Amino acid sequence: MCGIVGVLGHHEAAPIIVEALKRLEYRGYDSAGIATVSDGTLDRRRAVGKLVNLSDLLVHDPLPGKAGIGHTRWATHGAPSVGNAHPHQAGPVAVVHNGIIENFRTLREELAGHGINFETETDTETVALLTQHHMAQGMAPREAATATIAKLEGAFALCFLFHGEEDLLIAARKGSPLAIGHGDGEMFVGSDAIALAPMTDSITYLEEGDRAVITRDSVEIFDAKGNRANRPMKTIQIDATRVEKGGHKHFMAKEIAEQPTVLGDAISRFLSEDGRDITLPMGDLDLSKYDRILMVACGTAYYACLTAKYWFEQLARLPVEIDIASEFRYREPPIPARTLAIFVSQSGETADTLAALRYCTDRAETVLSVVNVPESSIARESDLHLPILAGVEIGVASTKAFTCQLNVLALLALKAASDRGEIDADTRAGHLSALRNLPGLMNHALSQADEMKAAARKLAQAQDVLFLGRGTMFPMALEGALKLKEISYIHAEGYASGELKHGPIALIDKKVPVVVLAPSDSLFDKTVSNMQEVLARGGKVILVTDRKGAEEAGGEAWQTIILPEVPELLAPILYAIPAQLLAYYTAVAKGTDVDQPRNLAKSVTVE
Repeated sequence: MCGIVGVLGHHEAAPIIVEALKRLEYRGYDSAGIATVSDGTLDRRRAVGKLVNLSDLLVHDPLPGKAGIGHTRWATHGAPSVGNAHPHQAGPVAVVHNGIIENFRTLREELAGHGINFETETDTETVALLTQHHMAQGMAPREAATATIAKLEGAFALCFLFHGEEDLLIAARKGSPLAIGHGDGEMFVGSDAIALAPMTDSITYLEEGDRAVITRDSVEIFDAKGNRANRPMKTIQIDATRVEKGGHKHFMAKEIAEQPTVLGDAISRFLSEDGRDITLPMGDLDLSKYDRILMVACGTAYYACLTAKYWFEQLARLPVEIDIASEFRYREPPIPARTLAIFVSQSGETADTLAALRYCTDRAETVLSVVNVPESSIARESDLHLPILAGVEIGVASTKAFTCQLNVLALLALKAASDRGEIDADTRAGHLSALRNLPGLMNHALSQADEMKAAARKLAQAQDVLFLGRGTMFPMALEGALKLKEISYIHAEGYASGELKHGPIALIDKKVPVVVLAPSDSLFDKTVSNMQEVLARGGKVILVTDRKGAEEAGGEAWQTIILPEVPELLAPILYAIPAQLLAYYTAVAKGTDVDQPRNLAKSVTVE
């Protein structure tokens, strides 16, 4: 959840670390800090709030040194404050940490027994104090860090910096990602490759339980058992400009606008040259050998799974069970034979999803992940993984990653239908032809921005909003409500339209807008009937439909947003656009922080 950077360089470390932290600020922005070693002296600067506050502090109180560590925090233990901000320093050691040390209270008691006092509420301070204690017993920095890491329980990524050591970083990971960047006589550490992209394209990913001793000229990696480990160095291709706003006011706006392009590129990567067949990047997968599918995810990715359930069951006649990862991991359900377990995660590091995946390993017939980061933990620990090819997504509220997840899952559902003999080659080719036309329809939907701005100005005045949809529009209603909650802080709920009369209709009055997602599909008449129930009670409806649907529904809606007609199979992907834009323009109208909404972070690497 937090962002970590480490630098052993030729130049002043603080400016380099600040720039790298900017690329990781999507991971947390409660506070930030930097520690460096200069002429053997360890020193640090910390500030509460956005990274710009730390930048301002460094202007007035510079921090020299060519070796340093940095951190941007999403609070777990202890409220945001300078005292709780990282790096945590205890005498000759400074530490930055992503994750949760589960046994920190036990370690605190042990340290208290040695007369060691605590100054903060954080679990990370325990790591620094324990390392200091080991050094006070005569251990060298490497030994002290190793002894400390061995005592820690929980999920963590750590980077240590020591007084008097201008050519040494110690890094370790367990449950939280960490990468090492290789330069020319320089070395770097980062929570992910995005942070390191401007400095190097040569990356080594630490594996579960790894510990690394890093100097400017060498890296020694040890596995969980303390044995030397040979982890491969990989060349990455992350365009540094991809994490810039590209002329847009917010990353979210940029990433919404990118969807037709990235989706078009992704579709082409999954199709044969003639466009009539599906080719999977990881090789063939025979979906006829499975009796059921289990899908597990969190947040927006869970709604992608919920949408895919309709596709797999309707197209391929393949039963699907979906679950929220944080519930699944503790429910410990039985996994029948011939089960395909699919795990969906943008980052590929979501802690609950990763734990659920590990439960299914050796239980499910096959573990397949759908991820945006091919080198992520979830991808590496799966039997097979499919990249969604969305590119770097910085905005906390997922947009292009969501539609790219839907794209991959739709292709998998079509392949399953084909493999199981539920559709023939011509039917499959027709669906794929429609999919190739989808980016054009998305461009048309984006061109309706003015209508969505007008609707958003109305939503911005509300305290509560309902979203309704039937069939595959039900997951889109859930997603639309989530987006609105995430970035505008307006309470919103998504419901299946048919459930309206079973409780939610009690909420309807003139103060509660209702967004109805209703393409003119096989369920349109049912959805409009539910819309009429809202109108009959004085409710204000924002209807999102196509031209045909608008004509059939009449002109009673508060506002109607018209999208192009789209094949029923692909409607969820297209209707994600208005769900995103309504949330975005509402948040802009309210003046909230669109890209970095309060209390949220992009990659949830803690439980």
